Amino acid sequence: MSAMSSEPVLDGARVAVVGLGASGRAALEALGATAAARLAGYDAAEAALDAARDSGEVPPVTSLLAVADPDRLADEVLTGRPDLVVVSPGVPAVSPLYARAAAAGVPVWSEVELAWRLRAPRPDGSRAPWLTLTGTNGKTTTVGMLTSILHAAGERAVAVGNVGTPIVRVATTTGPDAPDVLAVELSSFQLHATHSVSPQAAACLNLAPDHIDWHGSYEAYRDDKARVFARTQVAAVYNEADPVTRRMVEDADVVEGARAVGFTLGSPGVGQVGVVEDLLVDRAFIPERWHSAAELADLADLAHLAPAGGDVPAHVVANALAAAALARAHGVDPEHVQQGLRDFPAGAHRIERVAEVDGVAYVDDSKATNAHAAAASLRAVRAGTCVWIAGGLAKGARFDDLVAGQREHLRAVVLIGTDREPLRSALARHAADVPVIEVTADDDQVMPTAVAEAARLAQPGDTVLLAPACASMDQFRSYAERGEAFARAARELERRS
Repeated sequence: MSAMSSEPVLDGARVAVVGLGASGRAALEALGATAAARLAGYDAAEAALDAARDSGEVPPVTSLLAVADPDRLADEVLTGRPDLVVVSPGVPAVSPLYARAAAAGVPVWSEVELAWRLRAPRPDGSRAPWLTLTGTNGKTTTVGMLTSILHAAGERAVAVGNVGTPIVRVATTTGPDAPDVLAVELSSFQLHATHSVSPQAAACLNLAPDHIDWHGSYEAYRDDKARVFARTQVAAVYNEADPVTRRMVEDADVVEGARAVGFTLGSPGVGQVGVVEDLLVDRAFIPERWHSAAELADLADLAHLAPAGGDVPAHVVANALAAAALARAHGVDPEHVQQGLRDFPAGAHRIERVAEVDGVAYVDDSKATNAHAAAASLRAVRAGTCVWIAGGLAKGARFDDLVAGQREHLRAVVLIGTDREPLRSALARHAADVPVIEVTADDDQVMPTAVAEAARLAQPGDTVLLAPACASMDQFRSYAERGEAFARAARELERRS
C-alpha cells in the first residue's frame, strides 16, 4: 500500500488505529465497513479502551491494547505488521511511532486522510467538495460562519474536523443525508499526517507560535499548517496582514489555475476581499475585479458578534472575510454571504459578556488558548481598563510579545493555572508596575477565587476579561468548562450585588 496512492487499498489489509478518542473510534467504525480484514486499536489509557468498547462504534473484531509508554507503543503497533497506521491528533509529531513506521515502510495517515480516501460517491459519481481552513486562531468561528453562509445558499453543508464531528463519519455518508459540501476545520495535528486531500478552496487565517511541544519546533508547526494549501483547486486564501500565510501560498503545490486570494481589513486590491468604509467587498471572484468590487455584507451584519456596547472586533471581521472568500470560491452569491453572516450565532466562550457588577463587565474568552488570541481579546477593551485573568497550560509558549504589546490595556492581572511562570516573568519584564495576583486555590475554587480577586481590583467602567492565553487541561477538562466556571462565579457576584 502506498501512502500516496490515488485510492485506498484496504481489501484484506491490517490497519492499526492509534488513539481512541472520537476521531479514532470513527476511523475504526469506517474501516469496519470496508473490506479491511484485521483491525487493531491502541491508546495510552485503559479508560479509553473501555469507552471505545462501550461506544458501539468499534467493530467487534478489533483487538484493543493500552500502552502508555511511547516507545513501547511504537513497538507494539509495528509488531502487528500493519499495512497502514491511522493516528489520532493525540499522537504528537515527536512520537517515535512516526519515525519507526517510516523506517518499516508503513504509511501513516490521519483520520482526515482516511476520510478523503473513503469519500462516498454521489449518484453522478462525483464527491462532495471540501472547503478547508486552518490557523492558530479563529478556526472554529470561521468554519461556523462558512457553514452558515453555505446553508443560506441552500447547500447541505456540514462543519467537520477539529470543530468536533469526525470527518470520516460525514464523508462516508450516502443517501439523502449526504452533504453537498464539507466545511473542514483542520488543526496542525490533523494536517501532519494528511497526504492527498485536494480541497476546492483552502485558507490559513493566521500563524503564531503554538503547540511547540507537539511539533517539536515552530518551523515544524508552520510547515504542517502550510499543508492545508497543497493540491488546492480554485482558491488559496491567505491573510494579507500575515506574510507567513502568503509565503505558504507562494510555496504551495496547487492545481494549475488555482488563484491566491488575500483578505484584508483595508481596501482590497485586485484578487482580494476587504473592507471599504463599512462594507465587506469582493475584488477576487467577479469578472469586473480590475475596476470595481461586489458588496458582500455590511459591518452591521456582524454587530451581534461584538461585545455589548462595543465595535465589531477586527479579528471577527477578518474571520468573516476568510469565510466569505471560501464560500465565493465555491460559487456562493453575495446575497447569501450577507445572509449567512447575519444568521451566524455568537459562540460561547468567545468574547462573551456574561455579567455586569457595579459597573464592571465580566467577559468570557476562555477560547483564547494562546497568546495570539489573548492579544485580540485585550485589544477589544479600552486602554488601562482591563483586569486580565490569564494562565493555565502554557504548552511551551512564552509571552513577552503579548505582554509588551498589550501592556497599555492592563489595570491588573490575576494569574491562574499550574504553569504560571512564563506569564509571571513576562509581566515582570514588561509590565512591572501592573499589580499581579497569583491564585493557588484548589482546582474547584480556582475560578471563584480569581473572579473575587479581579472584582477587588476592578473599577467602574473596567472589564474583567478571562483570556487565558493558555490551554485549560491543567485544572479543567476543556476551555468550555473553564469558561463556564468563570461565568458561574461572575453571575454569583451579580446575584449578590
